[in-house]
Amino acid sequence: MSRPKEGPALKQQQVGGQVRHLRTQARLSVRALAARTDFSPSFISQLENGLVSPSIHSMEKIAQVLGATLSSFFGAIGPGEGGLILRRTDRTRLTSSWSDASIESLGRPSARRRLEPLLITLAPAGRSGKYPVAHRTEEFAMVLKGRVDLQLGPDLHHLAAGDSATLLPGELRLWVNPGRNLCQVLLIGLVQ
Repeated sequence: MSRPKEGPALKQQQVGGQVRHLRTQARLSVRALAARTDFSPSFISQLENGLVSPSIHSMEKIAQVLGATLSSFFGAIGPGEGGLILRRTDRTRLTSSWSDASIESLGRPSARRRLEPLLITLAPAGRSGKYPVAHRTEEFAMVLKGRVDLQLGPDLHHLAAGDSATLLPGELRLWVNPGRNLCQVLLIGLVQ
């Protein structure tokens, strides 16, 4: 059964509410979360109130500090437990307007899931964040569409559709679309 489509502002508010919930559950103040993520308290407050659209990497940093996953943010705006089938029309998508990127959860949120499949879409000149960031777990990535630059540590790799990469824990990485066409990357990580 389909659910009504929600606009980007409502999704941002729901994600912000989930960030607030996880922050209070972790007994952190806005200032403490800001300090641990290197963001300003103003940014965290705006995020929790649904007033900003953070980058993919910003959400990953916040999730890491809160002991959560990106999937836990999608769980706030989509259906939870259920079958293993997720129709394309039912996928939840978060968009970051400043970085010209979006991320979609390709699986239903579940406490029992061990893999976190995500689809990153980068518009021309889009990027996953401002700076390279490291992840705690190993990830697998495959370029599905277009061309993308992957900054992996100090090295820059030019990848095309069909190319793949294994990203090791602790490696700094940043996705950038240098072209004029949309690109998409399938990213599969382990849920901790």
